[in-house]
Amino acid sequence: MNVLSCSINTLIKEGLYEISGVEVGQHFYWQIGGFQVHAQVLITSWVVIAILLGSAVLAIRNPQTIPTDGQNFFEFVLEFIRDVSKTQIGEEYGPWVPFIGTLFLFIFVSNWSGALLPWKIIQLPQGELAAPTNDINTTVALALLTSVAYFYAGLSKKGLGYFSKYIQPTPILLPINILEDFTKPLSLSFRLFGNILADELVVVVLVSLVPLVVPIPVMFLGLFTSGIQALIFATLAAAYIGESMEGHH
Repeated sequence: MNVLSCSINTLIKEGLYEISGVEVGQHFYWQIGGFQVHAQVLITSWVVIAILLGSAVLAIRNPQTIPTDGQNFFEFVLEFIRDVSKTQIGEEYGPWVPFIGTLFLFIFVSNWSGALLPWKIIQLPQGELAAPTNDINTTVALALLTSVAYFYAGLSKKGLGYFSKYIQPTPILLPINILEDFTKPLSLSFRLFGNILADELVVVVLVSLVPLVVPIPVMFLGLFTSGIQALIFATLAAAYIGESMEGHH
């Protein structure tokens, strides 16, 4: 009986470790045209996009004058995104609500999918399925989109006069001002990627060292911090866009 009990405990521990494991630096590649892409990121991104599109269809399928519980929830999310955009961008926030909302919802659902969906049960020839934000290519792409939006907002508001901010208050600051604009997307990318990866590594270490009763609360804490990371990214993106439209640092 003791041998059987030990074997069961070992199998349970090994199974939990495999489910919670993180394969760093290994990817499942697809060849698309002349490009080599991370297939696991595309697959999980498509799942996240499907979840968001499905939720949007449910939200607008049968709108009511007096909202139901589901409609109330979606309206609350919309109002929350609008408040974030208005607070950071100002009165001209309207056209930027879809962009800020897309960033927030994609990152939020991506982070939670990594914590709630049993991705690791699905075996791949190489690498593993995980949250799209667990790949630095995804976070860099989101940061570059924010950078493009940042420049577009400034140029659409002020035209070529937007670039005059680089020599204000003195031309001596030109290199520093240019460097600042390049470091903004870089900081956004590494902040999001670093926090998501660190959270997964902490869970892996705890599962391998202590009983499951300790890692489970940490996993729930990870859900909270994942939501906070989505909010931080969206808030900073809106703040950068508002800053470019106002023309000050």
